[in-house]
Amino acid sequence: MKLLFDFGRYFILMRRSFGKAEKFSIYRSRIFEEINNLGIGSLGIVGIISVFIGAVITIQSAFNFENPLVPIYAVGVAVRDSMILEFSPAIISLILAGKIGSSIASEIGTMRITEQIDALEIMGINSASYLIRPKIIACILFSPVLLIFSMFLGIFGGYVFGIMSGVVTNYEYVIGITYNFRPYNIIYSLLKAAVFAFIFASVPAYHGYYTRGGSLEVGKASTKGVVYSCILILAFDLILTQLLLA
Repeated sequence: MKLLFDFGRYFILMRRSFGKAEKFSIYRSRIFEEINNLGIGSLGIVGIISVFIGAVITIQSAFNFENPLVPIYAVGVAVRDSMILEFSPAIISLILAGKIGSSIASEIGTMRITEQIDALEIMGINSASYLIRPKIIACILFSPVLLIFSMFLGIFGGYVFGIMSGVVTNYEYVIGITYNFRPYNIIYSLLKAAVFAFIFASVPAYHGYYTRGGSLEVGKASTKGVVYSCILILAFDLILTQLLLA
């Protein structure tokens, strides 16, 4: 019953969050502020992780493709498809769920226990829309940028470390990343990233918004938001893969 209760209250909150807005100019400025805080602030960790993921995939692929019947350029194919189809949209989203999700849950949860949300309600402001909508929109708008950034650095990291370690040549790697390329894979990844961005922005916001108690409860709400976001991201990763690629 608790699961059904949370499920229903989550959808009610999302309905409130995307209800009637007060002033578009206010939301516009808040969206750009959230893009700066949540999106641009995540470029560093996304870049570092993507480079090393690409490097690891390159070295592992070269190790597993030692069969002489498998061409060396298959390493580039493996890195490209792994980054585009799974690692950039899914793994990076899981990491962002921890970074961005915990930030959203703790920020809104702190506002709840310090009665700032109650003050917004008293002033006649739709607190759910004012606090949650800009965060969700900012995450959805910036997720394609993070995704493309991650794909590029992952493939580039595989190239650099592949050349440095000697497991693949420049020519073979370039042939691999261009061989039988399907543009639809990019669209598929962008759709997944948008769905995942909505999840890791809205689920922690829900847990933060309904926090009760003190600072200990804010920490618990932050943890719940991250855990449930990761579970939902993995579940929707399977669902979207089945729907879009099957």
